[in-house]
Amino acid sequence: MSKGIRGAEGRYGWLFVSPAILIIGVFLVLPIVLALYVSLSNWNGLGSPLGNSDFIGGGNYAKVLVDTGLAQRDFGTAIRNNLYYVIAVVPLQTALALFLAVQVNRRMLKGRGFFRTAFYFPSVTSSIAITTIFIFLFTSSGAVNQVIGWFGVNGPNWFNDPRGILAPLTGAVPGDGPLGLDWAAWLSGPSVAMCVLIILAVFTTSGTFMLLFLAALQNVSGEIEEAASVDGAGPFRQFFSVTLPMIKPTLFTVLTLGLIGTWQVFDQIYLTGGGDPGKTTLTPAYLAYETSFANLKWGQGAAISFILFAIIVALTLLQRWVLRDRDLGASGVRRQKRALERLKRDAAAGAQR
Repeated sequence: MSKGIRGAEGRYGWLFVSPAILIIGVFLVLPIVLALYVSLSNWNGLGSPLGNSDFIGGGNYAKVLVDTGLAQRDFGTAIRNNLYYVIAVVPLQTALALFLAVQVNRRMLKGRGFFRTAFYFPSVTSSIAITTIFIFLFTSSGAVNQVIGWFGVNGPNWFNDPRGILAPLTGAVPGDGPLGLDWAAWLSGPSVAMCVLIILAVFTTSGTFMLLFLAALQNVSGEIEEAASVDGAGPFRQFFSVTLPMIKPTLFTVLTLGLIGTWQVFDQIYLTGGGDPGKTTLTPAYLAYETSFANLKWGQGAAISFILFAIIVALTLLQRWVLRDRDLGASGVRRQKRALERLKRDAAAGAQR
């Protein structure tokens, strides 16, 4: 019986993709499986984890999530710090990137190439170099402290204040919160040092997301925008009712990349003292590194990494659910179709004129 003209395509297909599958399996899948085993063992980093460790099940996860102690408090502090970092950075960088993209997309703007390059330049500069410059700016003899010194602020002390910026308002909140911290600590807000890192993150990442928004804006048909103007829509109504819904996939991409990047922040924390002042800039990514490499608790460090992975996946799915296309119902679909047909008619009439 003949196999047909496509009979051998399956075998040749697997033959062609086998190098990629082999590389992904050896350098991605196997390390993840091994890291998962390490998170379930008491390996101390010496020798092979398969022969120099004991399987302890969920003990490492319980250490940071359930058992009362320093490990749980450090993990709770890292989650609290990173949560404030995410809440501040993701909306700010997204809004700033979208604003910059709209501005540099204007046809009447002169020197658009210069502004696009200028806004994007911080994103291609080494994060190590930019973080070092920020450290110099905020040292006791730095330019920022020199300026605020004119207003009577004690420069060397204000930056090293380990309290959150909302601590004066939440210091009297009673009760113990999750992960070994009380509610006053959870609600105290980011420290001054973390606020500086938030500004640094927004400054260095907005340029990259600006390019994504710019590419999406350039794919929006000018005829649709012109039709919306003919229908009497002002600039703000046109942007929020026409332009923004059309770039919704790009908005989801930017929010997802921003969410993942903010939960994985590490290099800025490493350069600014590993969580100083008073662990107010400690993050889960840095805590996993410190637990593994400094304290030689590789199982616990791997457990923190997998918990962080679960947090990122859960928040990404939540974000996808929030930004999903909701069912408009029959009447809503009819209204949307009529509006789209009206826009098309107006666009065609404008083209004929």
